[in-house]
Order: sequence, then structure tokens, then C-alpha cells
Amino acid sequence: MRHFRFVVFIATVLCFANTLKSQTINEKYGQIIKEGSSQGTRILSKKDSTIKFAVMSDIHIIMGSKTIEWTNQCVEDINKDDQIQFVIISGDIANFGSDDELKKAKEILDKLNVPWFIIPGNHDATWSESGTNSFITTFGYERFEFEAGGIKFLGTPCGPNIRMAPALLPRESYSWLKEQILSIDKNQPIFYVNHYPLDTSVLRYGELIDLLKVGNTQLVINGHWHQNRAMQYEGIPGAIIRSTQKDSQREVGYVVVDVDLASGLISFREKISGEKEPKSPWYNIRMSKGRAFDTSKQYARRPKPSFNQEFPNVKQIWRYENSADIGCAASVYTTHLINNSKGANVLPFSSKEVKSGDIVIFADESGVIKALNATSGNMMWQYQTGGKIFSSPSISQDRVVVGSSDNYIYCLNVKNGRIIWKFRCNKSVLGTANIFKGVVYIGSSDGVFRAIELSSGKLKWENPSMKSFVVARPYVDNQQVVIGDWSNQLYSFDPKDGSLQWIWHTPKGVANFSPAQVWPIKSNGKIIISCPDRFNYQIDAKTGKTLASNYGGREAIGLGIDGNSFLKIRVGQIGRPGLTYTHCLMKKAQV
Repeated sequence: MRHFRFVVFIATVLCFANTLKSQTINEKYGQIIKEGSSQGTRILSKKDSTIKFAVMSDIHIIMGSKTIEWTNQCVEDINKDDQIQFVIISGDIANFGSDDELKKAKEILDKLNVPWFIIPGNHDATWSESGTNSFITTFGYERFEFEAGGIKFLGTPCGPNIRMAPALLPRESYSWLKEQILSIDKNQPIFYVNHYPLDTSVLRYGELIDLLKVGNTQLVINGHWHQNRAMQYEGIPGAIIRSTQKDSQREVGYVVVDVDLASGLISFREKISGEKEPKSPWYNIRMSKGRAFDTSKQYARRPKPSFNQEFPNVKQIWRYENSADIGCAASVYTTHLINNSKGANVLPFSSKEVKSGDIVIFADESGVIKALNATSGNMMWQYQTGGKIFSSPSISQDRVVVGSSDNYIYCLNVKNGRIIWKFRCNKSVLGTANIFKGVVYIGSSDGVFRAIELSSGKLKWENPSMKSFVVARPYVDNQQVVIGDWSNQLYSFDPKDGSLQWIWHTPKGVANFSPAQVWPIKSNGKIIISCPDRFNYQIDAKTGKTLASNYGGREAIGLGIDGNSFLKIRVGQIGRPGLTYTHCLMKKAQV
């Protein structure tokens, strides 16, 4: 018994020592975590006026896979080099944004003997069962500011959040970055870290580059492309960093960056895990004494949308500037509502023009549900939830239902925003409700699909058979409820008792190709969906068997007015990596 107690005591001491070690590293360098940001860390240059750091990118942790071993190898290799002063991890930490992947990544990264700074990538944000909340919960922040050798390092997240779409620097992070740049000395060098390259991969990338040029930005560090590549962003030098993963082209590794503060030379070298020395530099650049870019040179930019010029009959009635990103659709409450009586999978909308008394309702990523006067745009009411919202408001009668990443489904009075009821789930609610005949049908991230009485908020039935999280809106009619999740599956439930009718599987067993974003439609006995593999599928509504498929589209689809055709959206692309989402084409196909 004494021996057992001694072993337990030793284990406890070791566990405490590891925790203390991590805390000591952070506290030693003055790290402060505040409002989703890591701030205050100051790292001195070495005696020879140099700094040396490592960059890990695109580690893509997958539970039970080699990625865990590879990440551990990189951490152990970095710890053997006592000249490395800090580490930057530039996004795509978790392969599928799951809580267990993020926790495993932090467990490994906590073994580093030097300070480390991390930002999320698209894999941490596009696929996130928590609505991107778990990244901050796990690491304590999602953007960073620190100094090393007098150089200011700034890092920001870059979604897209819960959508397969072009990247976009979140509004709050853009505001934070602007505040940081404006607050520092104009001559202090800036190294900026962002997961995506600063090209057309990022919406409004020109504004971001303009902001960086306000300060003395000398270097941009990116990931995403899984390769080492030198870049130029309108005169600002950039470096894309390889993935740590092993593949057919290279072994497990990372990149070491040396900066000679006296000469301004920056050197990038690839370090293969287990090898004694890094390879020869693949990129050498020199910091300039002034700006790194020619301030007089004009660069071509992607033209801004000019819908009002292209469609002169479209006139702006009013405009509302929101303080946070909007990650959902808006709904309109109106007395002349086109009801969802046939199960058509659309949000409430008004016929013809907006009339007095109509209310526009939307929600944002700060967790606020807002109602605006539809004729004036004036704020009528707002309701704060405890998490980010990606669930589009659903309206029935005088009630609006919205899910939040704080694990609750909210039902509010549509006219004054007062809470009527709220229903707690086990995880985030990112999906959108379909209200049909007084029943709220909605899925959540806990793998449970629920039917809830609109009048009381009481559970009517639930089915826990879903294998992954839900972000879409179900199709509902008298015969079935159809919804997909991020496990390659599309489900059909009985609307009366929730019993499972059938499960349809995507032909390719890749989670990223799941029918999870699409809002299914139904016509002539067929369920029709569009998947990220860029195929449309027509499925027998009774049996769940595939009847037809055709190329085109990605995730958005809509039923034509005649009920016998559907519209699919195809996203256009330019050939090389990073240049995507240049245009959208809508095509009509027969059911």
C-alpha cells in the first residue's frame, strides 16, 4: 500500500511539474491572455543580435493516425535545438476541427521547451463542432501579439467559419489587427502570420494588404499550401510554410527561420526531423531600412462588386452596419407570409414588396440575435446568447427559433425579443430549424436530431443515431425529415416518432465530401442534394437509393418554381492554388 501511495505521489508530482513548466514558460516571458488574444510576450535577441524560431504548419491532427506521431517528432526535434527561441504554429491544427483533435494537439505542443504561438486555419474553422469556440477554449486565444528582438509579430485567424467558402479575416480580428498596427511605432518591423496566402483565396485581401502597409510590415508567414514557397504580396515579402506531415515528396519536418538583426538577413531552412542540421536555405530575403514595398507603385486589384451599376433597377433602401460577422441567413417576419405548408425548404420571406410591420431577423458571430424594422432598418430589439451563432432564424406564427453554440436552442417573441423558452443540448447547435405544423425540427453537434414543440419547448422525440455534427437545415413534410451531417451520411426520419427510415452514404468515404451544408429539396418522389465533391444526387425518397447523379454545383441547391427542375451553383476556379471562387454560375437541371 505504501509503495502504491508513493507511485501515486510521484505521478502527481510529475503531472504538477509539467503543468508548472508550461506556466513558467508563459509567465517568464510575460504572456497575457485577454479577449481571445495572446499579448505581452517579449523575447530578447541573442548576444549576437540574432533571433531563431521554428514554424510548424498544417499539422492536421487526426485521432489514431500517424499525424500524432509526426507532430511529436517535430516537437522533440525542436527541443533538441537550444538555439530556437520560440515556435509559431500557423494554422490547420485539427484536421476536422473536433474537440478531441484540438486537445491532443495542445497536449503535444505543451511539451515544447520554448514559448509557442498558435492561430487557427480553415480546417479548425470550416469544420468545427463547437462553432469555432473550442479553439479559444483549448488554447486560450486565437490571435497573438508578441515581440522578439524588437520585431512585432502579429497573428490572426482566417476562416471561413462553418462554411466551405473563400477565407475571410473575421471583422473583430481585422479591428484588432488595425488597432495593433496603429498603436506601434511606424518604424518598428512587423512580421504578420496568417494561415491563408494573401491573394484571391481571401475575400477583400486588398484591404488587408493596405492595412499591413500602414505599418512597417517586412514579412508575411502563411501555410495552407503544404509546401515551401517564396511569395510577394504587392511588394511585401511572404513565405508559405510546408506541412509537418510526411508525404511522397518529403519526410516529417518543419521550417527554421534565422533573422540577423544587424544585417536584416532573413533565412528560411527546412529541418527534417531526426537529421542533425537543417537543409540549405530555400529563401533568403533582407529587411529594408525603410518600407519593404514601393509605396508609389499601383497594383491591380480584383474589382469590387458593382451590383447597383450592373442592375440599375436595384436600389438600396437602407443599410445596417453590424459590429460582428454574420454567418447565417436573415428571415423576414411578415403578415403576408408565404407559409412552409408543403415542406418547401425555404426560410420565411415576403411576397412582393416589404410592408409596414415587417421585421428582418438575423444573428451574428458575437452571439446576438437582432431584429430590424424592415422598412427603415432601425433596430427594434436584440438578444444576447452565450455563444457564436451560425443558425439561421426560423419563424413561425409570432416566434423565432435560433440555435447557438452555447448549446441552447432559443425561442423568442418575434415582435419584442423576449425569451419564450430555451432548450439545452449536449453540444453546440449550429444547424437551422425547420418549423413544420407547430414542431421545431433541428440537429445539433451532439449527434442528436430533435423534434420540439414550438408552443412549449418540450421535447417531442429525439434520435441519437447521427454520427457527426449538423450545420444544415432539414427538409420536412408529412412523410419524412431529411438532414445530412459531417459523417458522409444523409438521414431520413419519420416526422411522427423520429424512427430512422433510411441512411444514404456518399460514394466517396471522405468526410469533407459529406452532404452536411446542403439544405435538401424534394420533388417527384426524389430527395435532391448537392455535395462538396461537386456532384448532385437524386435519391429515392422512400428507399434512400441513388437514382441519378450529375456533375456541377457544390453545396447550394434550390427547387425551381415549376417544381420539376432545380438550380445548382457551380463555383468557378482559376488554375493555380489559391486563386479560387472567381465567379458563380447557376445552372438549371431537370428532376
